[in-house]
Amino acid sequence: MANGGVQLLGFCLAILGFFGVIASTAMVEWKASSYAGDNIITAQAVYEGLWKSCVSQSTGQIQCKVYDSLLQLSGELQATRGLMLFSIVLTAISILVAVLGMKCTTCLADDKQQKNKIALTGGILFIIAGLTALVATSMYGHKIAKEFYNPFTPTNSRYEFGAALFVGWAAAVLTMIGGGFLCCNCSSGVSGKGPQYPPSRGGQSGSHV
Repeated sequence: MANGGVQLLGFCLAILGFFGVIASTAMVEWKASSYAGDNIITAQAVYEGLWKSCVSQSTGQIQCKVYDSLLQLSGELQATRGLMLFSIVLTAISILVAVLGMKCTTCLADDKQQKNKIALTGGILFIIAGLTALVATSMYGHKIAKEFYNPFTPTNSRYEFGAALFVGWAAAVLTMIGGGFLCCNCSSGVSGKGPQYPPSRGGQSGSHV
């Protein structure tokens, strides 16, 4: 029962990570205009995401514009898009696989060893999906930091980390931790049964007094 609780906890953490990755991908605040240097006082704030950019006026009005052409986007942005979408799809597949192998479900209840292997596969897929999201967000964050510290970047063109990056990092970690719980729990269950040896015949060869 305790193993089933750990398994369920890992699954719930992975689900939270799944929704976090979706939210991070949809958010527009992947990078926000910086207020460092001479750009401390400004009448507007600029936010850029994976799909569109927005400008927030001091009056509270927000105007957003979807990126016109895919060919005009940078290679880093296109790679980040692809990795985040791949992470979402892989996490959805991981959820279906993990549900089949979890102890709280009735699927494959007669074959516990096979059920543990399926849950272990789901945990591994969760870890891969989390790593994919972590690579995507870290790559995008590295680009922001590189441009921020580039002396040739104008002060009014520098950006800082947006809220979507922090949501993506947290979601990736939750997904990997959840997958790790599933892997640890299932690996112990798979290896719990040792090899079975034939019964000893030593009693039959005893000498009669």
